[in-house]
Amino acid sequence: MDLKLKDKGVVVLASSKGLGKASALEFAKEGAQVMISGRSRERLKEAAQDITEKSGQPVFWEVCDLTKAEEIQGLMEEAKKKMGRIDVLVNNTGGPPAGTFDHMADEDWKYGFELVLFSVIRAIRAALPELRKNQGRIVNITSSSVKEPLEQLILSNTFRMGIAGLAKTLATELAPDGILINTVGPGRIATDRTRDLDEIKAEKTGRTFEEIRKNNASSIPMGRYGHPEEFAKHVAFLGSGANTYVTGQTVLVE
Repeated sequence: MDLKLKDKGVVVLASSKGLGKASALEFAKEGAQVMISGRSRERLKEAAQDITEKSGQPVFWEVCDLTKAEEIQGLMEEAKKKMGRIDVLVNNTGGPPAGTFDHMADEDWKYGFELVLFSVIRAIRAALPELRKNQGRIVNITSSSVKEPLEQLILSNTFRMGIAGLAKTLATELAPDGILINTVGPGRIATDRTRDLDEIKAEKTGRTFEEIRKNNASSIPMGRYGHPEEFAKHVAFLGSGANTYVTGQTVLVE
């Protein structure tokens, strides 16, 4: 299938590793221009080189702290300058601290909001002029918690559900501009974040890391954790010109 992504401009947030990087690679393989971002300059340089080697496409990168409005605005300006256009925005963030309600102070709630939800609002706002001009696509990477809250992740559960609500609302508001917006929630995908959460659970329950992984895998129909590239294919389709009708949906890849 031709995803109609050749030479399109794609911005992927928080993409120096994990699902963000896997998604950026998938777009690059389809011939898109890609701008990746993250907080670590060295990690971004390494990720850009790796994506270029695997896709044959040059990759742009820009340091961006997603809790800072001016850096998000600057990222979009650099993306427009270097790629000449923005057709696709992939919103992604790292996970906020794990923990229960009793362990979260005001500062934790404020940080979780800034990182997970407000960054998406700011990124969409900053990219919207370009997306309107090009009848673009927006894909939000969240979590399976948008459908079922996850234990010990109250900040993520709260704000990622907010993203799903935002996308559902914007689907109607942006449809007249030809913009499609969807949310993709990963289940048990083998990333550093998933490993960290499994290690936390092992420590809290007194079980081994291997026991936690085996137990989790047994509840998955495929009997294993997913691979980042398997998840990324769904992101690429929803963000592509091949998707001409699906909008306002929340899809789980698990």
